[in-house]
Amino acid sequence: MEQPSLFDQPPILLTIPEAARLLAIGRTLTYELIAAGELEVVHINRAARVPLDAVHAFVDRRRAGDGVGGSR
Repeated sequence: MEQPSLFDQPPILLTIPEAARLLAIGRTLTYELIAAGELEVVHINRAARVPLDAVHAFVDRRRAGDGVGGSR
């Protein structure tokens, strides 16, 4: 049986466009959610990345009706 490689694992950090694509929203709205503190971001030097689990947590909060701000 073949062992899974490290490259077969899903990324734990997403670029802003990747997070936007995963959420099916635009980059601008993604930046707005980050600025409002609704979507967690990790800075590595000048690079901003969104943890994959933060995307899932955001969706879970929205599904539970606990979203900050108005619905879009």
